[in-house]
Amino acid sequence: MVTAAQPFSADPAGAVRVARSPRTTRDRAVAAVRHLGPNWYASVMGTAIVATAGAGLPVQVPGLRTACAVVWALSLMMLVTLLVARAAHWRYHPDQARAHLLDPATAPFYGCLAMALLAVGGGTLVVGADWIGTGAAVAVDTVLFTAGTALGLAAAVAVPYLMVVHHRIEPGQASPLWLLPLVAPMVSAALGPLLVPHLPAGRPRETLLLGCVALFGLSLLAVLMMLPMVFARLVTSGPPPLVLTPTLFLVLGPLGQSTTAAGKFADVAPGALSAPYAHGFAFFAVLYGVPVMGFALLWLALSVALVVRARRRGMGFAMTWWAFTFPLGTCATGAESLARHTGSAAFDILAVALYALLVAAWSVAAVGTARGLISGRLLAAPR
Repeated sequence: MVTAAQPFSADPAGAVRVARSPRTTRDRAVAAVRHLGPNWYASVMGTAIVATAGAGLPVQVPGLRTACAVVWALSLMMLVTLLVARAAHWRYHPDQARAHLLDPATAPFYGCLAMALLAVGGGTLVVGADWIGTGAAVAVDTVLFTAGTALGLAAAVAVPYLMVVHHRIEPGQASPLWLLPLVAPMVSAALGPLLVPHLPAGRPRETLLLGCVALFGLSLLAVLMMLPMVFARLVTSGPPPLVLTPTLFLVLGPLGQSTTAAGKFADVAPGALSAPYAHGFAFFAVLYGVPVMGFALLWLALSVALVVRARRRGMGFAMTWWAFTFPLGTCATGAESLARHTGSAAFDILAVALYALLVAAWSVAAVGTARGLISGRLLAAPR
C-alpha cells in the first residue's frame, strides 16, 4: 500500500522536522527515488518474459516476432532506467536502502535484480539478435548472464542469512516472497544453455552446461525446503492480506522455470556431452517436466481462485500485480519445451493459452504502473 508523501519526517537524531518541497528538477528526481525499492525489477522481468515466451510459441503468428523484439527493447530500456534510479537511491538515500535490506518483506526482492539482468540477457539472444546481430547479442547476454548469476548466487546466500540473523519472523509470516532469492539461480540454469552453442566445442560447452545443472539442483532443493512453509501458512493462517494475494503466483516461478531448464538441457546436451548423458537429458526433460507442469496448473487454479476472492473484497492495484507476469511466463516457456520434446498437441494448446494469459496480465500491470507513476502514488512513502 502506498499513500501520499508524509508532511513530516525524522532526522537521525530522532527530531521531527517539516519536509521541504524539492525546488529543482534534480532535487525532485532525488526525492522521487527515495522509496524506489528492489521490487521494481519485477516489472523488467515480467516485460522480458513476454518477448522470450512469445518467440518460442509453437504457432506462427505474422508480426509476432517483431512485436517480441519491440517488447525486448522496452525491457532493456526499463532495466537501464531502473539501474540508474536504484544507483541514485543507494547514493542519496543509504538509510532507506539499508532499511530495505533489514525489512523481511523487502529484502527478498533483491533476487529480482539478478533475474531482471538474466531475463533481459536471454531476450537479447532470443529476439534482440534480429536487430543487433548475433555477435553483439552474445556479448550482451554474456555480460548480463555473468552479472545476473553472480548476483543471484549472492542473493541466495545473503537473504537467507539476513532472515536467520537479523530478521525476526513469526511462524505465520511465511510468504511466497521468500522464494525470490532462491529461484534466481534457476533462471540462470534455464538461460545459460542459450550460450552453450556459442562456446568452443568440448570442455567449455560441457562446463557451462554442467554448471547450469548444478544451479538447477541448488535452486530446486532450496525451493523444496521453503514451499512446505508457504503452503502450511496458507492452511493454518488463511489467505494472505489482499495486497499480497498476487504473490501466490510466485510459486509458479520455480515450477515453470525448472521445466524450462530441463528442456534447455536436452536441447543443447547433444552438442556438449557424450551420447549416454545427452540422451539421458532428453528423457529427464519429459519425465521431470510433465508432473511438475501438472502441479503448476494445480497451483495456478488455486491462486486464481484466491485472487478472484481478494478482488471481490477490494484488492486494488499495487506493484505486487507484477507477480502475475514472470511466473506465468516461465510456465508458458515450460509448456513450449514440453511441446517440443513430446510432440503433443495438448502442450501446444497449453503454451498458447498460458501466453495469452501472460499478455493479459502484463497489459493490466503495465497500465496500472503507468497510471501510478503519473499520479505519483507508486513512488510515494509507504503507509
